[in-house]
Amino acid sequence: MSLARRIATTAGAIAVLALVPGPTSAQQVTWAEHVAPILYQTCVECHSPEGIGPMSLVDYQSARRYAARIRDMVASREMPPWHIDRDVGIQQYKNDVSLTDEEIATVVRWVDGGAVQGNVALAPPVPGLPSGTEWRLAEQFGPPDLVIRSTPFSVPESGLDSWWTPEIVVDGIDGPRWVMANETKPQYPMGRKVVHHANTNLIPAGEERGSGFTNFGVGKPFDIYPENTGQMVSPGDKVSFNIHYYPVGEAVADDVVEVGLWFYPEGETPRFATEGDVQWSSQREVMVDGAPLTMQQLVIPPHGRAVTQGIQRLDQNTRIHSCRGHMHLRGSSQQLEAVFPDGHTEILCKVNWNGLWHITYLFEDDVAPLLPAGTVLLVTAWYDNSEHNPVNPDPDQWVTYGRRSGDEMSHMWIGVTYLEEEDFEYLKDERQRRVAQQQ
Repeated sequence: MSLARRIATTAGAIAVLALVPGPTSAQQVTWAEHVAPILYQTCVECHSPEGIGPMSLVDYQSARRYAARIRDMVASREMPPWHIDRDVGIQQYKNDVSLTDEEIATVVRWVDGGAVQGNVALAPPVPGLPSGTEWRLAEQFGPPDLVIRSTPFSVPESGLDSWWTPEIVVDGIDGPRWVMANETKPQYPMGRKVVHHANTNLIPAGEERGSGFTNFGVGKPFDIYPENTGQMVSPGDKVSFNIHYYPVGEAVADDVVEVGLWFYPEGETPRFATEGDVQWSSQREVMVDGAPLTMQQLVIPPHGRAVTQGIQRLDQNTRIHSCRGHMHLRGSSQQLEAVFPDGHTEILCKVNWNGLWHITYLFEDDVAPLLPAGTVLLVTAWYDNSEHNPVNPDPDQWVTYGRRSGDEMSHMWIGVTYLEEEDFEYLKDERQRRVAQQQ
């Protein structure tokens, strides 16, 4: 069972679901015996009375009411949301919530067979579901060791996008601590609706610039660093928020975004120090007087398409443990590709973009890219401003680069750890040893 699925369940209440075999072709598919286990394992965390989904699916009556819609969304793989292209790149992820072919076939057969309830005694218990007020990682790690809160911001009933960028000085710890996991939590319920995304940078005390620290978007609430990997935070460091708000038709007063941190035990230093999430653009840039200058302008004509590509050379050995795309309404897909020093090329991942979800894809440990110094990363983005784009608000408009939701942009947040040669060789040897044991 993947990490996301373990977190979405409680106290083993539905741990047996992964062992439930699929029905044979001659067997009648019922909600109680075959479909409820799938919905409880992958769907009801969002599709519940307090979830962000548009309907609750926690009982048979609700599932039966929406059976035709469930069939369509599952058969098309629009739900559960998982937008990694299944034909290229790495396919093993810790948080893969996509359904198997067998699970999809089970749901389709249930609907086509009349959406029968079956023997309710065979249905699993309804799982305990996290409240929007709770920390998602608390079940796994307990309450956060430190919570950092933004200063309040009020979002009007209507209007344009707003960005809130307060800086908060780290307090509440006696000395340097290593972060092993973080989670961002907008206020519930309205904060969840008006916060488009919320990112932070960590700026060491006495310095002006820092590195990526935490990220939040719909479908991406937390980060768990790989084993023996952490990011150091010290008293006096500054956490610089970048919160994108968007009105939803109801005024929201004094919204606050919270960032929870979980530490390694005091005095414990992980072997690998991560840089957190690094933002790499899919447009060519150069540095001029310390600031990025875009060399490839993003202009999409009405009813047109476009492609941009960014290039990043790695000056150090690097492990990539996660990737998360970011585009707006005309975004179509993004691809992360590595050109190795010997010239061979590998597609690491391709994301078929869906602006409703900002999912971070966590590579499984034994496939997380280990890239030697000198590797060149290509971040390619495709855009669709035509009427064939189902979320395009107006294909008659010219679209240019910008921060507003109606503008367009493209970058990837890449979770990286830079490695000395000894650590790089250690990770390669450990991976080969584990793979050999599995054979």
